[in-house]
Amino acid sequence: MEPTLVSIALTATSATHIRFAVSALWEVLAAARLLRSPGVPALYRGWAAEAHLPPDGLLAALVAPTGSYTPDFLTPPPVGLVADLTTELAALRATPPGVVRDHLDLMPAPRRGAPAQLYADPPTGLAQLCEEIESFWSTTVAPDWPRMKSLLDAEVQRRARRLAEDGTAGVLADLHPQVVWQDGILHINQPHCTAADVPTGTGLILIPSVFIWPTVMTVSAGPIPQLAYPARGVATLWEQPTQPPSALTALVGRGRARLLTELTSPLSTTQLAHRTGITPGGVSHHLTTLRAAGLVTAHRQGRAILNARTPIAEALLSAAGNPLPPTT
Repeated sequence: MEPTLVSIALTATSATHIRFAVSALWEVLAAARLLRSPGVPALYRGWAAEAHLPPDGLLAALVAPTGSYTPDFLTPPPVGLVADLTTELAALRATPPGVVRDHLDLMPAPRRGAPAQLYADPPTGLAQLCEEIESFWSTTVAPDWPRMKSLLDAEVQRRARRLAEDGTAGVLADLHPQVVWQDGILHINQPHCTAADVPTGTGLILIPSVFIWPTVMTVSAGPIPQLAYPARGVATLWEQPTQPPSALTALVGRGRARLLTELTSPLSTTQLAHRTGITPGGVSHHLTTLRAAGLVTAHRQGRAILNARTPIAEALLSAAGNPLPPTT
């Protein structure tokens, strides 16, 4: 089957309604899809070796491998930047039975077992599905979620800054090779996609994701379209800690060099302490020195203060032989 071009119209007014969201439920869906696909990309193989998706459960039956249809009701529109699985599952449980059945009718395979029971009794089936999602989340996603959330927050911050500087075109033009922004319409090239076009603009929710790579996923049903795309820097999540270059260590000291090396994405003091083994007090002391030297900046993200490398720090790392890419 040839790839399908899904089109989402964004008028001048609706383009002002583009917003970002971070979603725990989207990560569950994308992670389950990875495990259902025949070949797990090398990037995720270490994670997948420890992950488990019960093959006979409702979640596995509904989440299709890459290239096939997954019911859109699984991902109700997320409400903001603070991913809260409990809130998202409440929205999932509240899905009207007619919507559940309409989306199940779009699945190509005949309904048997748990999906058939969900079709016959959506409230009971949705309750079972939410229990499975909670279990999958707690064992498979939650252990790595603090690092994932930091990376997703950094992606939102970067894109929001790009939106402020370059407008809608600047944000949408380089989301992903499968996404093309042209003449007020966002075109998404997706194999086997059955989603309908959105001819009149209602806005758009952009959802950076850890587990979506290397493709994108869309939901055009519902009050506002959603586009989940790979967040930048996902490959760094499961890398082994990189030792600071000896030249950098000699210049700024071992502890401060380690902090600069770890700041591949903005991190809080607590996260840096967890990743480096340095006490929170020691991290705070080093960060104060690095900020005074112009090597680190700090900004507020919700209730957290996140630290990021400056261009000067990037230049130092590059000159000292650090192979890590810039974060901006």
